[in-house]
Amino acid sequence: MTVTTPGGTGTLGYFYYSPFPALTGISPAAGPVAGSDQEIVITGRNLAGAIDVYFGPTRAVIQTVSDTQITVRAAGAPAPGGNAVTVTTPGGTADGLSYTYLAPSTVTGISPNTGPATGGTEVTITGTGLAGTDQVTFNGTPAPFAVVSDTTLTATTPPSATEGTVPVTITGPGGTPTTTFTYVPEPDT
Repeated sequence: MTVTTPGGTGTLGYFYYSPFPALTGISPAAGPVAGSDQEIVITGRNLAGAIDVYFGPTRAVIQTVSDTQITVRAAGAPAPGGNAVTVTTPGGTADGLSYTYLAPSTVTGISPNTGPATGGTEVTITGTGLAGTDQVTFNGTPAPFAVVSDTTLTATTPPSATEGTVPVTITGPGGTPTTTFTYVPEPDT
C-alpha cells in the first residue's frame, strides 16, 4: 500500500493480527510414561494454526486442530511426573495446564485365582498404579470392581461360557497389566 503526503510518498506493509491463544482444559490429564495412542483433547480459544504442543520437554503429536480444540497423542516421556502443557500458535504460546505421565501399572497377584464358571467369586487384585483403574475384564468380559487403594482392587468374576484359565486385564491411565484366573466346574451337590 502506498501513501502520499505533503512530506513524500511511503509504502506500508500489511500486518495480520493473530490473537493470543488461551487454554481452558485437557482430557485425559494423565497417561502412561511410555506414551499412548489414546487421543488427548486440549480445549481453549484462538488455537487455529497450532504449530507445537509440548508436555514438559516432550513434544506431542498433533492430530487435529480447530479454533477451540487440539487433538494430540502423547509421545513417551523420560520419566513419570507432572508436566506443563504449552501450545504455540501464530499468535503466541499459551500454558497453564498440566499433563501427568504415570509409571506403568503392574499386577502382582490375584486371590483367589480360581472360581466357578458361574461367576460371582470376589477376588482381590494387588499391584501398583491401580488407583486410576477404568475397567477390569475377565477374558474380555467387564467385571464389577472397586478401587481400594493404589495397590489393591476388588472385583467380582463374571460368568464364563468355558472353563479354564483366562486373562484378567486391568485398564487404566498407567497401561493395561494382566494376570490370569481359572474358571473351574461347579462342584457337584
